[in-house]
Amino acid sequence: MSAQQAKSAWFNEASHTPIIAEKARQAESFIAAMADGKIEESEIQAQEPRLVQLMQKIEPQLSAGLHAEVTELLCELTVYDFMQAMVSVQQTRPKSEFHG
Repeated sequence: MSAQQAKSAWFNEASHTPIIAEKARQAESFIAAMADGKIEESEIQAQEPRLVQLMQKIEPQLSAGLHAEVTELLCELTVYDFMQAMVSVQQTRPKSEFHG
């Protein structure tokens, strides 16, 4: 992205909620992986090199301070995504009662 291009927002200005997941759902790699409605191990393995390549491209450009902040951001984003995934799994899990 050139300095002339506008930055893409990371969160909704009105609600102050992250919109990175919305952007991720629009990524070609995600759309292709979800085409059949499930994620295969091979699709995860195919995604990893794309992630590593971007990390290797961007990481050297960051100052030490910005590197620490972006690392914290990525960790918090990952925690947020894990939490959302767990809530989704918990909400779709059938409720069973013990009738012992």
